[in-house]
This record gives sequence, structure tokens and C-alpha cells, in this order.
Amino acid sequence: MDLAAVRELFDTEMRREVAPDHPGAELERTGGVVRQTGGEGDWNGILWSGLTGQDADAAIAEQVRHYGARGLDFEWKHYSHDLPEDLAQRLLAAGFVPEGPEAVMVGETADFAADPQLPDGVRLVEVTDKAGVDLMVRAHEMAFGKDSTRIGRQVLTRLAQAPQTLSVVVALAGGEPVSAARAEFPPGTRFASLWGGGTAPEWRGRGIYRALIAHRARTAAARGYRYLQTDAVLDTSRPILQRLGFAQLSITTPYNYNYSPTEAG
Repeated sequence: MDLAAVRELFDTEMRREVAPDHPGAELERTGGVVRQTGGEGDWNGILWSGLTGQDADAAIAEQVRHYGARGLDFEWKHYSHDLPEDLAQRLLAAGFVPEGPEAVMVGETADFAADPQLPDGVRLVEVTDKAGVDLMVRAHEMAFGKDSTRIGRQVLTRLAQAPQTLSVVVALAGGEPVSAARAEFPPGTRFASLWGGGTAPEWRGRGIYRALIAHRARTAAARGYRYLQTDAVLDTSRPILQRLGFAQLSITTPYNYNYSPTEAG
């Protein structure tokens, strides 16, 4: 796999020319950035930027004004290959707060599409309704140790409004959710995105994570997606994905800007 060529394709299809990730969101290409604007509770932020040392600070300030005028917190999704090279430092200086960096991992779908191999007593269930979403939320909360209500609402909305762009699966053991994952299928691209996959602590190391990748890869292959892409925590998920055959494309870091009414005044 030619990583440089795949990186350029990823930037084009998944960042510069991507469609909004849910109905009702607005996508704009303005001032050297691609940004998505929805409502409170939606994902709002910068998907791509093509900036220089001369225009970066002005572009950053404009995004702060844009979202601040709407009273919205937002995220600048920064990639390690973005320019200018000091963009991350400029975001910090403008008041953005970074989350932990993650590795952007990519692989050929055909290399991972297989029958899932699950431990005894575990089965996979496709999520299509609120009851299934509730199971997904419980699985995420057990795996990641934080509230997942917001992602549950977003998934439920997507299933209702654009079900063809999403596949969600829950791993059940004796009727209890122990892991959950989803795949997103952006129309008109060659990349299926993998999200979730966290497993309850007592069920880790038994192949459930690998099985969820195989299941989603098989679904992506059936829909004609050539590549799988996922963001992986550097010291936990990335080594697993590398052992499975994924390659690192870049490092991404969310830089968050929290709106304050006093700043807009």
C-alpha cells in the first residue's frame, strides 16, 4: 500500500470534499478551511485546513468568531501532516485545549473481511432501534468508563435519518452487552470509518475486538469500500491494529474551543 497516495486520497475524500456527517449540518469551504456547523449537541468543527504561516492566525480567529456568534463549542481536528508545521502551537496560543493524540490507521478492506471468530457464549447483534442503541451505550460506558449518552443520541438520529451510512453492532454475552462498535460509510468515498470497539475489562484479550473488525470489514467490502480507517489510542489500540495489519497514516489531535458568552460580547 502506497501510504503517501492513500494519505492524499484520505485528505481529499474524508476531509476536503467530505459531506456533512448528519442531516441538518452545514458544510462550508471558506478561508482555507472546511468546517461543519450544526446545532448544540452536534459535532461542530474544522475538518481540514490548507493554511500558511501568513494566513493561519487570521483563519483561526475567524473560526472562533464564526462558532462564537452561534454560541457553539467546536473542535479543530488537527493532523500531524497539516501545514503550517506550527499550526498546533498557533491553536494553543489562540486558547484551544488539546485532547490526547491518536494514530490514524488504515488498511485494505479485503485484508480484514472474514467470518468473526467469537469466544463461546458471545454473539453479535445488529443495532437498528433504540433498544439496541441503549445496549451500545451500556457497552461503551463499561469499556471506556465515561458517559456515552451523547453518542447514543447521535447514533439513534443517524439510524432514523440516514441508516445506509451506518452499521452498529453489539457483542452480547448471556444477554449482557460486553462490547460495541460501529462503521460509518460516507457516500462517494472509498473509506469506511471504524469507531468504538471498546470491550468491558473482564472480556478483553478474548478476540472480541478482532471479531468486531472482521464483521465491519465484511460489511464494508459488501458495500464496495476499498479502505478501512480508524483513529487509535497510541499506547493501547494502535499496537493491536498494527499486529492485525493496519498501517499508520498520520497522528490526529482534537483541539477544543469552549465558547464563553463573555468572549463574544
